[in-house]
Amino acid sequence: MKSFKQTSLALAVSLACAMSAHAQDASSENTEAAQESGLERIVVTAQKRSQSIQEVPISIATLSGEQFENLFSGGGDILELAVRVPGLYAETSNGRVAPRFYIRGLGNTDFDLAASQPVSVIMDDVVMENVVLKSFPLFDIQQVEVIRGPQGTLFGRNTTAGIIKFDSVKPSEDFDAYVKSSYGTFNTFNIEAAVGGSIGEDLAGRFSVLSQNRDDYIDNTASPEGDAIGGFEELAWRGQLLYTPTDDLSILAKLHGRDLDGTASVFRANVFTRGSNDLNASYVRDEVIYDGNLNGNGFDNNPQEYEGFGGSFKVDYDMGDVTVTSITAYEEAEGFSLGDIDGGFGSLADFTPDPRPGIIPFDAVTQDNLDNLEQFTQEIRFASDTDEALSWQLGAFYFDSSFDITSTDGFFGATTVFHENTTWAVFGQATYEVSDKLTVTGGLRYTDDEKSLVVGDQNVNGFAVVIGAASIQDYAPVNVDDGQASFELSANYKLNDDVSLFARYSNGFRAQSIQARDVAFEGAPSVADAETINSIEAGFKADLLDNSLRLNAAIFAYEVDDIQLSAIGGANNGNSLLNADKGSAMGFEIDAQYLVSDNFVLTAGFSYNDTELEDADLLVAPCGANCTVLDPIVNGLAAVNGNPFPQAPETIFNFTARYSIPVGDDGELFAFTDWAFQGDTNLFLYESVEFQTDSNFEGGLRIGYENFADGYSIALFGRNITNEDNVKGAIDFNNLTGIVNEPRIIGIEAKISFY
Repeated sequence: MKSFKQTSLALAVSLACAMSAHAQDASSENTEAAQESGLERIVVTAQKRSQSIQEVPISIATLSGEQFENLFSGGGDILELAVRVPGLYAETSNGRVAPRFYIRGLGNTDFDLAASQPVSVIMDDVVMENVVLKSFPLFDIQQVEVIRGPQGTLFGRNTTAGIIKFDSVKPSEDFDAYVKSSYGTFNTFNIEAAVGGSIGEDLAGRFSVLSQNRDDYIDNTASPEGDAIGGFEELAWRGQLLYTPTDDLSILAKLHGRDLDGTASVFRANVFTRGSNDLNASYVRDEVIYDGNLNGNGFDNNPQEYEGFGGSFKVDYDMGDVTVTSITAYEEAEGFSLGDIDGGFGSLADFTPDPRPGIIPFDAVTQDNLDNLEQFTQEIRFASDTDEALSWQLGAFYFDSSFDITSTDGFFGATTVFHENTTWAVFGQATYEVSDKLTVTGGLRYTDDEKSLVVGDQNVNGFAVVIGAASIQDYAPVNVDDGQASFELSANYKLNDDVSLFARYSNGFRAQSIQARDVAFEGAPSVADAETINSIEAGFKADLLDNSLRLNAAIFAYEVDDIQLSAIGGANNGNSLLNADKGSAMGFEIDAQYLVSDNFVLTAGFSYNDTELEDADLLVAPCGANCTVLDPIVNGLAAVNGNPFPQAPETIFNFTARYSIPVGDDGELFAFTDWAFQGDTNLFLYESVEFQTDSNFEGGLRIGYENFADGYSIALFGRNITNEDNVKGAIDFNNLTGIVNEPRIIGIEAKISFY
């Protein structure tokens, strides 16, 4: 794949340079934009229409431009979005694939590749359902919308927590191109480039590419290789064609792909001391001590490889008073991740070349393969296009997905399971302008969701079978089917031209789930029934101080019936689905942006989430490691009634500041900093002293020069500039294993744009 990466990069750079001869001087336009006073109008499509964010009766936050791009200067992946928006969190135990998202505390800690999530990821109007599809790299992005709360009417099931919506830059007839490159710590080298414009009568195109690379920087001290873990090579690309033969018809075709060769999550054995959640002396940022050897190739060193490809075809046709939209999309992916799950070496400390890992009762190394993932979606939507008081849209949606998962354990062997999921839905939404001040919206959707699971080969060549410690199990196919309605009702009231109030009641559901992770360890497949959420929220949106201060806030409360949970860990490192009677939460979020002057901009956000599990009979296995469980123990199980949701930060605070100094008529010196703080977070369903975090924070800094006339910028940057060691996750089954954040990355970045 290296030759393909090099060819793609060369193509992007040569196209940009070749077409720069047609560039127009953008000096006056950019200078005016830089000096323009007042906050810009933000347009969102949270209701599948273009609307001002200040007019939509939903709590929404957006990221775009410098505020978004700075997050990825150091080669970060989609997890960089965690806590950068109030109420939004993300984590993973699967490296640069399979992120797990949480909004308002609601998410899913399941690490299985078939896991469903209550946060839906929408990329260019296409749902990315599988956890691997959700990890597609972010580049050439126009805007990110974080839409909080259930979105079951327009977007369907599995949106009970909300939506993260990504919109890439679309083709236009106007030529533009850019090349951006950065170099930093650990030989982190990134290139992002795009070129677009008219390529014929009524036809425009755009091609964009991203290459992210980092050397291995973590030394496996048990291996003679030296630096062996932590690096990655990732290439992603996107090609688009926009055909507009008439003013009434537009056709947008898109293809995209990715190729990842890197490191899975780095598990670190016994980095907590019993009775404390602080990292101890066993933790060294750039060292691990692994003996993982699943494939007989020496030290495996947690490799990860994934490939993906997909495309979509969107048609918009204006019939006069009605617009018809059709979106057809296809996605495919495959790959694997391997992990030394126990995070250390040998079964006892005496067997290791270094005593730091402590006691590890038994080795655990596993590999998960995702094969033959195929996803097909079709949506058709009819929307009114008039100036009448009543506007509406009606539509239908179809989804079909299938994939295979093979889990290989060093003791039990390999097990393959086959998943299929088919969904169809019909929906409608209407908005009525009661008066110049009051607008009401109502929506309804019916969804039918069907899933099936077939267990194929099990314990293939497993040592456990050979010695009689395990046997081949015979599991019947599992089929589940459910149909439910989702609905919402909201109102928006304008106090004046600058301030509006909104209220919203919404209902949604997460479809039933099937999970077969435990089959690899002779456990039966597990099933969770559908969960249903009812949510209320109210808030205000205001542009104040002559449009220099934007202040949006919302309070919310929700209750989830039959909330789906994943019981993870315990002595057997299990991963099974279950339902609790209820889960409830209440809280608020505030988003603020303040234009102090033409050269000084501040943004800030804060969220508070108070979540609680409500099930007096809910018992789960506590940690198999030597941790300090705080919950009551009943027959060896932890009673978790009243506990907070797992991986649900109680508070999130973030802010950014940008200050610039004009240089001549066409340039500026600038400094930009961004900081994010994460409050108390419980990692598992049960509570223990060791497996909870508090007061995590990270900061970024960027200092540079931008020239508007010549379209270039150069900057020094730093990510995690204070080099914080933040615990992001843990494994609890045979030792006190932790997962930490990425280290400090310092580098230089240059960008040149052509118009």
